[in-house]
Amino acid sequence: MELQDMLIVELEHEVALTEKFLKRIPKDKLEWRPHQKSMSLKQLGSHLAEIPSWVTGTMVQDEMIMDDYKPPITESVDEMVKVLKSSAEEAKKALKVPNSKFDKHWKMIQGGKTVMEMPKHQVLRGMVLIQLPHHRAQLGVFLLLLDQSLPATYGPSADEQ
Repeated sequence: MELQDMLIVELEHEVALTEKFLKRIPKDKLEWRPHQKSMSLKQLGSHLAEIPSWVTGTMVQDEMIMDDYKPPITESVDEMVKVLKSSAEEAKKALKVPNSKFDKHWKMIQGGKTVMEMPKHQVLRGMVLIQLPHHRAQLGVFLLLLDQSLPATYGPSADEQ
């Protein structure tokens, strides 16, 4: 089996679920946050939308210097969904490589020091793709606090039975 086939199917599934959650963000609550230390809905939604671009970054680069990283911020739910879909399409293209490319090592560097180094397939599964359900669950809590309904994800939700 080609790793790209498995990863593309997983990415498509996670992106479709994430899109459903993003579309539940109340357009008039983008600056809302449940706590001063929390991201705002705009920041969290923007972060979810950009995560597929990390797949592309992992595959086309061999290292990322975190000192230079600035999280992109979108200004509307529609823009979040657009960024999510376009970054997912780019990610799928980046994944269309032979299995041997997934064994190449990738590094995360901060302050001139390597803070993580592992094969790209481990970065994708253990660090990147897992971010979608992680932050989607965080968004789900935010939505519940705002009395918004939650879409079904891996099974029915209390709101969609």
